[in-house]
Amino acid sequence: MTKIHLITKINAPINQVFDLARNIDVHQQSTASSYEKSIDGITSGLINLNETVTWRGKHFGIYLKHKSLISEMEFPTYFVDEMLEGHFKSFRHEHNFVEKNEKTVMIDTIEYQTPFGMLGRIFDQLVLKNHLTQFITERNKFIKKLAESH
Repeated sequence: MTKIHLITKINAPINQVFDLARNIDVHQQSTASSYEKSIDGITSGLINLNETVTWRGKHFGIYLKHKSLISEMEFPTYFVDEMLEGHFKSFRHEHNFVEKNEKTVMIDTIEYQTPFGMLGRIFDQLVLKNHLTQFITERNKFIKKLAESH
């Protein structure tokens, strides 16, 4: 199991940051470099508890699909998306939000397993973990910029 932990400090109210983080349109804008598009389930606006979204995006030169379920949500401090279908053996992304002095700390914890045994673990160590870290970091920078510009 691989774990990625990211912290992003944002000068904006927690409700606003929470909604930006679960907004399908914002996600598509923030991941434009990989051509991420919502193709099934919730395809626009805010995703909520027990709703699904299927993403199609270009990673490593090929288009991949990833279907997620919002399996847990506590407004405005926490939600979890978990893979239902995709190329991982398992994938869970916890989104935590903490408000301090009218600022929001956004905490991402991603845990996943790769398929293909030893080959998958080598690919993860050499390429995948860094790719996912950069992918989420860029998304978080976009959310921060958007939240702080309002």
